[in-house]
Amino acid sequence: MNLAIARYAWLFCGLILLLTVAPVDAQQSAPAERPPVGDASAVVAATTSMEVLDSSRRLGAGDRLSYRVVEERRQPVGLTVADSGEVEVPLIGRVQASGRTCKELAHSIRPLLEKEYFYKATVIVGLDAVSSKARGRIYLSGQVHQQGPIEIPPDERFTLSKAILKAGGLADFANRRKIKLVRKTANGTAQTTIIDLDAITVRGELDKDPELLPDDTIIVPEKFVNF
Repeated sequence: MNLAIARYAWLFCGLILLLTVAPVDAQQSAPAERPPVGDASAVVAATTSMEVLDSSRRLGAGDRLSYRVVEERRQPVGLTVADSGEVEVPLIGRVQASGRTCKELAHSIRPLLEKEYFYKATVIVGLDAVSSKARGRIYLSGQVHQQGPIEIPPDERFTLSKAILKAGGLADFANRRKIKLVRKTANGTAQTTIIDLDAITVRGELDKDPELLPDDTIIVPEKFVNF
């Protein structure tokens, strides 16, 4: 009888010990915490080539970036695109960022650094967080159902075809093959590009669907009909 009691007591103590140790083992084997989604700092720290930087999404006011120069051998620093569209870059000061991709921004910074501070500068820029602010406005006129300004969404690649859809589509007598995109250049002049909407929406040539920038103007002319 005493032997049976001793055996049950031994099993009970072993069970208590197992329950006490198990959480510690689970805690030790838990995977390391991953950096939050959208945090580019770790990616920027590991990147050594400018050619792999993002070349599709354009930056806007309020976006937060990670920045480093490989040759400095330092951790990335944070930059924020100001309402003016500029970022304050260490050593060189303000640089225009709004309307540029991370790759374009890095390539614009490099010669400024190499002018005074580096023999060779490998500039790495990544997008940490997208601003919730609208990225400015574009303007539609002519043969569309809703003329006027449209705000550029902060979280998507906003193209000419998307803008026309957002304006309710083309009117009945719109000339789909000669839509004008008017854009101000850096020197203040206006550059006009003719867009064939059928190439985009009918033939699926998406590379001909330009991404819009703040203050772009889309003019849809009337189609001439011969009776």
